[in-house]
Amino acid sequence: MDQEKLNIFHTSEKLPQIADETDVIVEKIINMVKESSPKSNTDMIYVAYRMAKAAHKNQFRKSGDAYIIHPVQIAYIAAELSMDNVAICAALLHDVIEDTPYTFEHVAMLFGNSVAEIVEGVTKLKKIQYRDHQDQQVENLRKMFFAMSKDIRVIMIKLIDRLHNMRTLGFMPTEKQLAIAKETLDVYAPLAHRLGISKIKTELEDLSLKYLDPVAYDEIRESVAQKKVEREDFITGIMAGLNKRITESGISCEIAGREKHSYSIFRKMYAQNKTIDEIYDLFALRVIVDTVAECYAVLGIVHEMYTPLPMRFKDYIAMPKPNMYQSLHTTVVGSDGMPFEIQIRTHEMHKIAQEGIAAHWKYKEGKAGADAMDKELEWVRNLMETQADIMDPDVFMNSLKIDMFSDQVFAFTPQGKVIPLPNGSTAIDFAFAIHTQVGSKMVGAKANGKIVPNTYKLINGDIIEILTSPQAKGPSRDWLKIVKTSQAKSKINQWLKRERRDENIIRGKELLEKEAKRVNIPFSKLFRDEWLQPVYRKYNLNEGLEDLFASVGYGGLSSHKIVMRLREEYMKEQKATQPEGFVAHERKRKSSSNGIEVLGIDNCLVRLSKCCNPVPGDEIVGFITKGRGVSVHRADCPNIQQDVLPAEDKFRFIKVKWAGTAGNSYVATLRVEAHDVPGMMMKISTVLAELELNCVSVNAHSTKERMSIMTFGIEIRTTEELQRAMTRINGISGVESVTRTTN
Repeated sequence: MDQEKLNIFHTSEKLPQIADETDVIVEKIINMVKESSPKSNTDMIYVAYRMAKAAHKNQFRKSGDAYIIHPVQIAYIAAELSMDNVAICAALLHDVIEDTPYTFEHVAMLFGNSVAEIVEGVTKLKKIQYRDHQDQQVENLRKMFFAMSKDIRVIMIKLIDRLHNMRTLGFMPTEKQLAIAKETLDVYAPLAHRLGISKIKTELEDLSLKYLDPVAYDEIRESVAQKKVEREDFITGIMAGLNKRITESGISCEIAGREKHSYSIFRKMYAQNKTIDEIYDLFALRVIVDTVAECYAVLGIVHEMYTPLPMRFKDYIAMPKPNMYQSLHTTVVGSDGMPFEIQIRTHEMHKIAQEGIAAHWKYKEGKAGADAMDKELEWVRNLMETQADIMDPDVFMNSLKIDMFSDQVFAFTPQGKVIPLPNGSTAIDFAFAIHTQVGSKMVGAKANGKIVPNTYKLINGDIIEILTSPQAKGPSRDWLKIVKTSQAKSKINQWLKRERRDENIIRGKELLEKEAKRVNIPFSKLFRDEWLQPVYRKYNLNEGLEDLFASVGYGGLSSHKIVMRLREEYMKEQKATQPEGFVAHERKRKSSSNGIEVLGIDNCLVRLSKCCNPVPGDEIVGFITKGRGVSVHRADCPNIQQDVLPAEDKFRFIKVKWAGTAGNSYVATLRVEAHDVPGMMMKISTVLAELELNCVSVNAHSTKERMSIMTFGIEIRTTEELQRAMTRINGISGVESVTRTTN
């Protein structure tokens, strides 16, 4: 890919921002498709563009731009990735079914079922909300992987859609920015990495960091910019000498510098507790040659010229990453003692490293034209199979992160077959990765010829031999605490579910009874058939209560979540059966829209004071203002203390209390003082997101003492929610104090 195209891909400003100029972009798209696939029907791309332009005619984005710019830019990026004409049309039309009067049938009639099905698939994935109800999120993720297994173009367009949305995220409210950026970092960037599309992955990560921790983002960019000239001079000298030696050996090569992207630097600083001065691979060299043999020849030349660092060589050519990435990595020391990294790969490997699965795009008559594509997507189908039996949303998300987003370790069978597994996997994981029967009959393991325990964690390059026996009793329930992969957990659970049903029923009933006792509601009053029927339907428990007990017993369902679901029904019934007099009394109570009852006065204007932002649970007092009704303050608000009020104002106090606050939300401001280190704001934002608290404002500044002073405006309903947030934030390493401010 030439430099001009690369710049256009990475910088949204390169694309025209005026709707009338989208015609020019579409002409460029058509030319790119003709260049990569001369036999493609590009007329349909122009027709799709005209349809999209008409459909979105009166629609505008938050930025004020005409909406048509969004699908056109997505189609442009798709063309840069050499996607076919069907995918380009779907990119242009990806919002028409959801946001305009056009239907699936309209799209199918004009462009065929392939385009319509991709558009419909992308539309179904539009509503994945990170902070939405977990059950809904898990269901949407299942749909995403199902759509991927049917047609990978669906998720490719979704990734490009997210990329453009992240580029324009600055026009969204703060709380939306944080939620979308966190979802992008948690799901979409790792998914792009798993598909091998480093172009999209790196930009998604950097843009996410920009919003989740703007202080760290700016500091890293400034630090890199300050060292750029010095590093470039160093790299230029290395490039010249290396190019001369390689050329003299008769090998044609391309050598270029590579700058480490911001999030990668941030992650290394955060994970290894390093300063930016301690990171030596901010800039690296990439050598691109024609053949695999030349890769290893260049590696020899590099090691002749420079001293290699021990344990810093990785051969991803012999053992490719699961996302198809191949390259040789070596870290060497220059003549001045400065370490630097060199990556060596072929032109084909480089294209795959940049574009991932998109580099293998081969479609014939709208269908995948090569078995290679099916093989590369095999991990998606395996993922679906292992996740199919996981009903609990927490378990699903945890296993998904491990299986799809973890770093890999490569181990070998005695026959030399490579088994890639998530980092931290054990000998048991290895056994189940070979075959279910191998895992079920496992009695021990050897690593590199030596007996090791089942808990042994695999190391790159291990040769693992699984010892089996026909008399083996099968997996133990304790194995579930040892294994790392969801594949192993799923197979163990299936075995326990099938072979130990009676034991699971007893165990599940005990767990549910214990949980019911914990919430102080008798088991018999919670587990009523009319309340259980929706649970049976949701989790396909065809044999009713016994199936429920068994599922909880073998770990498929959480006893806590089942009891909480039933408790909701119980509380609804209790509320509905309150005495009539009690209900009537409640209806007579007078309270303001802010949930405040003024004792002795009805229908007066009441407002919460912004100087101290009281919330339910705070001790409060009312203060009668001149012409603005009753102002409600926290009792400890400094503005209403007796010693600061004029004598004539001390008689304006009136008694107030909280009433009818259910469903109301209030803004409280937290002041956090912490060490000024990268990642601090991101950690705090993560805690707030996990507690499902809306962040409506964020401010931060650094002191000369290298401390960071941050204020967060968060929406809460009770002081208990506020206290939980303060406790969690105070537990973050590096946080010195958390206080609630009065302004």
